[in-house]
Amino acid sequence: MIHKYTLFGYNIALDVESGSVHVLSDVAQNMLNYLEMTLEKNKNGVLPEECPADLRYSLAKYESSDVKEAYAEICGLHKNNKLFSPQAPFDKFGQKEGFAGVPLKALCLNISHDCNLACRYCFAGKSGYNLEKKLMSGETALNAIEFLFKNSHNRKNLEVDFFGGEPLLNFDIIKNTVEKTRELEKKYNKNVRFTLTTNGTLLDDGKIDFINNNISNIVLSLDGLPETNDNMRGEKTYEKTIPLYQKLIAGRTGEYRDYYIRGTFTRRNLNFSRDILHMRELGFVNLSVEPVIADENKDYAIKKEDLPVIFKEYETLAREIIKRRRKNNQDEFNFFHFNIDLENAPCVYKRIKGCGAGSEYLSITPNGDVYPCHQFVGIEKYKLGNINENIKPNQDITHEFYRNNIITNKYCKDCWAKYFCGGGCAANNYIYNKNIYEPDKIACELEKKRVECAIAIKAALI
Repeated sequence: MIHKYTLFGYNIALDVESGSVHVLSDVAQNMLNYLEMTLEKNKNGVLPEECPADLRYSLAKYESSDVKEAYAEICGLHKNNKLFSPQAPFDKFGQKEGFAGVPLKALCLNISHDCNLACRYCFAGKSGYNLEKKLMSGETALNAIEFLFKNSHNRKNLEVDFFGGEPLLNFDIIKNTVEKTRELEKKYNKNVRFTLTTNGTLLDDGKIDFINNNISNIVLSLDGLPETNDNMRGEKTYEKTIPLYQKLIAGRTGEYRDYYIRGTFTRRNLNFSRDILHMRELGFVNLSVEPVIADENKDYAIKKEDLPVIFKEYETLAREIIKRRRKNNQDEFNFFHFNIDLENAPCVYKRIKGCGAGSEYLSITPNGDVYPCHQFVGIEKYKLGNINENIKPNQDITHEFYRNNIITNKYCKDCWAKYFCGGGCAANNYIYNKNIYEPDKIACELEKKRVECAIAIKAALI
């Protein structure tokens, strides 16, 4: 399978199965269309040694030497499985029986089902997940850590995310959990990398110091310009958080240097490139904005007719990244969805499985209930059990999620972006389609556009 497109003046061809990306001349791009049909007709999968006469005739406007050279290069790439490469055999993938065969890698600890804000678009129902507002106890948190260690099998490097609600409402338990985990690491010969997601309003010098010495990655919520941010997150939240974020990030170094400013864009700020560039002006480098997850009846929900505008915004961001990196100046920034590594990307099995929700990754609520991920919390049919009851998670649910991959999923297996996407977000699929296997069509189109922009950035900077 080949995906061809033109962006920023570059003709680009992605060989889906090999992952090879090619920047093409006009003659080579036109030639690929013909050769795809040739290979479909030719069942032995071999291209003619000489450029066929009808192909030469169709490309008569180009110099014959250019046509000959392009054909020779394409044939060489085909022989080396860099173009029109076959799919690897994954016949048995997804057939393992449930949780027992899939070592845990990460936990999301919903350390707080409460929040001091009431963001209008919060997928957690303004932090409570439609459940009782509650803070996680130290006992439940440590039971979760022990559960992770015991069920990670031979995996040594693990991840724990403190999530909410607002995690800093339960800061003492966060501190205690980190300290106790460091002790347990020696017992189990494990290494845990902590992440924390916060709205930032409760930060102070003590919390900043702890975070910068213990939390490997910090995710800080901000939607962009003051009017954008405060419209959805609450009046004066921008004014309160910006200096705290700047102070926190200035103190991050070494293994605790990672951070992301994470925003949400809605139908009310479809020109979100302005918000991202504003965040860069504030001194923030690692940036991400996500499309809102909302009922389609909400006035701020993203709709299909918004896609052309959003696509242009992604292109605007991509052009800005190209311009700044070419200048190699101090204004460069990283946009999360454009961070594609074409040389040292995850292995193919990781790409097939996507995020691993429900099998490698689980979420724990304050009372110890186990769900496939934080976005499934409160959906009773997907509750796997309770961490405080010494149970083994529901095998049927974990197997259902493990089978949700781009090889077994009929919606994904023929998509050109599948190895970059990993099948999309199962929670989004369920929210919009009541089916974890059926991708949300808008999310699919946005992902494809982001991948095209990311590859075009690489092409432009070669």
